[in-house]
Amino acid sequence: MVRANGAVSLRELARVVQTSEVTVRRDVRALESEGLLDRRHGGAVLPGGFSRDPGYPQKTHLATAEKSAIADLAADLVEEGDAIVVGAGTTTQELARRLARVPGLTVVTNSLLVAQALAHANRVEVVMTGGTLRGSNYALVGSGAEQSLAGLRVTKAFISGSGLTAERGLSTANMLSASVDRALVQAANEVIVLADHTKLGADSMFQTVATEAITRLVTDERTLLDDLTSREQHALADCGVQVSVASLGLTAESGAHPQAARRPSGPPGLAPGSPLPGQRRPAPPGALPPAARLAERIR
Repeated sequence: MVRANGAVSLRELARVVQTSEVTVRRDVRALESEGLLDRRHGGAVLPGGFSRDPGYPQKTHLATAEKSAIADLAADLVEEGDAIVVGAGTTTQELARRLARVPGLTVVTNSLLVAQALAHANRVEVVMTGGTLRGSNYALVGSGAEQSLAGLRVTKAFISGSGLTAERGLSTANMLSASVDRALVQAANEVIVLADHTKLGADSMFQTVATEAITRLVTDERTLLDDLTSREQHALADCGVQVSVASLGLTAESGAHPQAARRPSGPPGLAPGSPLPGQRRPAPPGALPPAARLAERIR
């Protein structure tokens, strides 16, 4: 799975090997010590450095519930009559589907997927950048895209990426995509990053937005289940980033803190408390141990 996708979330691994995320997290640490993969907050990537950027078909199957919840919360930040820019990505595509009902909205984008999601929204004006099509994520990149954004001014920019850390900010694995995202950000008064738990704490080759330039992070409550991602959230908040956490309706039984909830816009800060650990599921008779099944999947 890691070799095919470049990255995989703990949730997906837990589903495949039929055990809890707590167990998978422990097994991933063991596999990392054997050099089979590199652990990232909320998931795992190929060993040997920065995470790579999986293509659109792979991304559509990663953290789908989380992306949907993030998009719901991010859509609440858009007001009637706004002019915004929306970058490329599967999470921003989910956001675009929800923006179709906002009257008087103008959306500037370099993403064919975002434009397609809004194509039949009668009350939304869609402006496409120029540029060269990058087929792996259906985005327009290059000097044509960047030049079409010169002199543009909008209220908000909604962008995603391959990784987000407090130390380095938002990053991506492709140089051309990073350049266009920087141009999108420069056009906006506010920069809103959409990043699910698999991206928090991960790093990639090209910096898109420095931490101090990020106005708000919208993420999902699975970031509260891991000490490392939780600390990363606090570090981002300490840098002045407003953090909004979208609820997935998790319960203590599934490993989430019972008070984890959808956070509205507001000052920097996070919900207090630590998550309750999930329970190990009993393995069926004759089944391989979770670590062995996980290693077999990665090979």
